[in-house]
Amino acid sequence: MEKPLVSIITPSFNCEKFIVETIQSVQNQTYKNWEMIIVDDCSSDQTVSIIKEISSQDNRIQLFQLDANSGTGIARNTALAKASGKYIAFLDADDLWKPLKLELQIDFLKKHNLPFTFSFYECIDEAGESLNRRIESPRNLSYRQLFFCNYVGNLTGIYDVNYFGKITVSSIRKRQDWVHWLTILKKIKTAQPVPESLAYYRIRENSISASKYELLRHNFSVYRIFHRLNLVTSILCMMGFLFTQILIKPGYSKKIKA
Repeated sequence: MEKPLVSIITPSFNCEKFIVETIQSVQNQTYKNWEMIIVDDCSSDQTVSIIKEISSQDNRIQLFQLDANSGTGIARNTALAKASGKYIAFLDADDLWKPLKLELQIDFLKKHNLPFTFSFYECIDEAGESLNRRIESPRNLSYRQLFFCNYVGNLTGIYDVNYFGKITVSSIRKRQDWVHWLTILKKIKTAQPVPESLAYYRIRENSISASKYELLRHNFSVYRIFHRLNLVTSILCMMGFLFTQILIKPGYSKKIKA
């Protein structure tokens, strides 16, 4: 019996330094029934030519190009419209999966009869070197916990289209992944992760993760724009977010023993 198809959503933009390794991490999956849908957002480097070369040798990889630079949300939604899998997974063009990622997650979904799961992940720097940090989450993640802190790495989330339908990515410019998982948790109330690290998240110099100010600014936008909260309530929510970051989340960001 053929295993269900997994559609992997990958936006790309000027990622010539990383895209080969990212695609190879998908090709190295022990779970083989997948399609990787890459939507390029008008790269000006060699990203597109690299993807074209690889996809010419592997028909599971599909490349689409936007006519104008439109942002990752439009790129992800364009890829989503092309997806035909039972499961939707996300992988940005500079992040990496471990070989057992899909196999373990699909088995976990089936074993526990779940429509959504995610996993722990590790952080690497721009050169691919380990930062000796693993991001974990509560074993039974609630909507309330997620409301104050995004425990779900975008590169780890996977959901069942038969249960949710295709969930359109938010038009909010940043923190789209957090909004995505909030939409899911609002429906299913709690989520369980595969309790091991299955991916590598690359922290780049210009990324939101590298700037605490940018992280706070965009998180505030989630409360104001997505949740449509007034200014005072949004400020109170940000205080709750900061409380979570300082007192709780460090317990889930663990150093990896050498």
